[in-house]
Amino acid sequence: MRIGFYAPLKPPNHPAPSGDRRVARLFIQALRNLGHQVDTLSELRSFNRDGDADLEAKTAVAAESEINRLSAAWQAEPTRRPDLLFTYHVYHKAADYLGPALKSRFGLPYVIAEPSVAPKREHGPWAVGYAQAGRAIRAADALLAITTLDMACLAAFADAARVHAFPPFLDPSPFAAAAVERSRYRHDIAQRFALSPDRSWLLAVGMMRAGDKLASFRRLAETLALVRGRNWQILLVGDGPERAHVQQAFSFAGDQVCFAGQLEPEELPGIYAASDLYVWPAVNEAYGMALLEAQAAGLPVLSVNTRGVPDIVRHGETGWLAADDRPASLAAPLRDLLDDEAGCRRMADAAIRHVAADLSITAAQQRLADLFANLGLPA
Repeated sequence: MRIGFYAPLKPPNHPAPSGDRRVARLFIQALRNLGHQVDTLSELRSFNRDGDADLEAKTAVAAESEINRLSAAWQAEPTRRPDLLFTYHVYHKAADYLGPALKSRFGLPYVIAEPSVAPKREHGPWAVGYAQAGRAIRAADALLAITTLDMACLAAFADAARVHAFPPFLDPSPFAAAAVERSRYRHDIAQRFALSPDRSWLLAVGMMRAGDKLASFRRLAETLALVRGRNWQILLVGDGPERAHVQQAFSFAGDQVCFAGQLEPEELPGIYAASDLYVWPAVNEAYGMALLEAQAAGLPVLSVNTRGVPDIVRHGETGWLAADDRPASLAAPLRDLLDDEAGCRRMADAAIRHVAADLSITAAQQRLADLFANLGLPA
């Protein structure tokens, strides 16, 4: 099957790394692993961060040009026309103008992965983007909801038969391989970052940018300040324009904090595997790919029971989820986990099994094959 893939928020070949780009690439990989030909439909970005009315209008005009370009190309060479339109991540800040129009013109099946609806954006700066995202969601033949929260919000736009639970996923193999080599990685990382093997190693991975990421780092620092007297060190992986503010937030910690900077993706499995506990407040995050990566490497997670986090972290089994992201709410279970090495190891083993069984690319491929079969498409 030939699939036209579109990511309106950020094209899969965008130069700036992000979780969104990575998930788009994972979907492409899963589709190709099933034997399908996947072509990027368009590189048009509809991202409208601030709800700028002029920008939204320009996007609509550019989209019409893209629709006409694709239509002309497919009419001239029908073999180039896809059998399926597959769009990743649609919401009020990144509406899909292409999918609904092309579905209507050519009668193509249309799937949206990670559609989300924020009803409070129906009016205000993002009203136009919200309405267009709604049109796309209503037009789709299937909606792959990444979180339970998304499923609930989609109910106003789509009947239950079109909404399918589709949890986040990754290729766990490099992370599981690193877990087997935990001792070696721990030795190497202790030398590289001057971490003490006699301390519990905490880990957080994230871009140091304004907004929710910076808020999470600050909340993390406030949490750790409440357990400063305990025997831990934290490795912070990531960089960005707000690094100075992150460093300021952790200035109290002295040698208990280490800034690793931005690391290459292939370095991360070993970092996760060598650590003892992943700690992240996940302020306003949809779910957090790093939480998934940590579990895949056998690293238990301390996070919060909000938004999509409980969809990927099993409370009390693969990690611990505080009721909210207040420092006091996170510090209490952190103290307990620092004292429970055996419990953390049990969570680590359960986390590896959980990802392999439910959140792996293999599991995602099976879900896609089942979906296509239900739609009458080649699996």
